Amino acid sequence: MRNRVLALATAAVAASVAVIGLSAQSAAQDAGKTAVPPTVSPSMRTPWGHPDLQGTWDYRTITPLERAAALGNREFYTVEEIKTMEARAAKRMDEAPEEGAPAGTVHPTYWTDPGRFVDEQRRTSLIVDPPNGRIPPLTTEAQARGGRGGRGGGGANARQGGRADSWLDRTVLERCIAWGLPTALLPGLYNNNIRIVQTPDTVVIVHEMVHDARVIPLDGRPQPPATMKAWMGSSRGRWEGDTLVVETTNFTDKISYRGATSNIKLTERYRRVGPQAVEMRLTVEDPATWTQPWTAKVNMRPAEGELYEYACHEGNYGLRNILEVARDEEKAAAEAAAKSSK
Repeated sequence: MRNRVLALATAAVAASVAVIGLSAQSAAQDAGKTAVPPTVSPSMRTPWGHPDLQGTWDYRTITPLERAAALGNREFYTVEEIKTMEARAAKRMDEAPEEGAPAGTVHPTYWTDPGRFVDEQRRTSLIVDPPNGRIPPLTTEAQARGGRGGRGGGGANARQGGRADSWLDRTVLERCIAWGLPTALLPGLYNNNIRIVQTPDTVVIVHEMVHDARVIPLDGRPQPPATMKAWMGSSRGRWEGDTLVVETTNFTDKISYRGATSNIKLTERYRRVGPQAVEMRLTVEDPATWTQPWTAKVNMRPAEGELYEYACHEGNYGLRNILEVARDEEKAAAEAAAKSSK
């Protein structure tokens, strides 16, 4: 374990050195200006010449997806704010387990893995466009159909009002089917790791969370017909210079991110920006849901180790317990109604 920690620390230092020379360039990009991407050295290329993105990458961060409204248009945290955020994250990770948790707590804090580092620019949000760092407003259409701002893949449990008459009433996450996109690309409570494998004509991205794997062809083949839907959509990739561009469409309407429609389109842009660093920019588009597209920038560093199997159902009684609690509540309500009628 000590060797892993030392390796990660060394990697972090190398990434920091590499990033210093890119900070002005990244700032220009975030401001919407044109910047020349860094040159990828021969040592960071595959035998067939593409930038080598392969490896297991960690994208955990304490930088929030959206900027806090109170910060207005302020792009960066102060040094003192960073210290406070990192201290809070360290406390969450290092404190002894709590002997009890408040009612409604989903996970004990020591189960979570928020990371301790914001990116090199101390940005106040992962979202870099729009400039206010926030997901754009919902369209009139989205408001009419009850669009909301919650995370995709989640869901209310039985006690919060979600239906639990059958396992089919529960979300695809609770049923261990999929975490969904773009949720699986954005930092969450834990398992913020992906593995990238490359061949000359294919890229595979394996997500640790809910064991999703995407096989992405690079051979120029078209997307399948719009009638063919999938849990993770259908992804097609291409190289634009030294940037890997992945476009994903054809999503099923049985899973949704923040109330988006199945016509949502995702564009991922991966760049090797240093010996120990990969940058991913994610653009999310759905004209039926948001008034404009939005883009988040996620920095990745080498993970401490390999991915762990997300064996969701083996020994996992969560879904059964949700249904059992719902039946118990129904039984108690029936008994109470019978007593009151006497």
